[in-house]
Amino acid sequence: MSGMSDVRLKLHADELGREQRLQLFDVPAGLGRWGLMAHRWHSRRALLELTPEQLRDVGLTPEQAREEGLKPFWRG
Repeated sequence: MSGMSDVRLKLHADELGREQRLQLFDVPAGLGRWGLMAHRWHSRRALLELTPEQLRDVGLTPEQAREEGLKPFWRG
């Protein structure tokens, strides 16, 4: 691989990591309708994968997490 390809791969990996962190914690500013729906879908799926200890850390019961995680992405 050339040095240029390595740089591109590194920048792309950093960009993906930044996007994933934003989706887990906060809705990124400037999202359109489709972006907001995608954000909801990803964050709700992530909520369903949390352990009981992690849910306790964020102040949710497993029932609350399941209820929110199973909501359709088009509902706010």
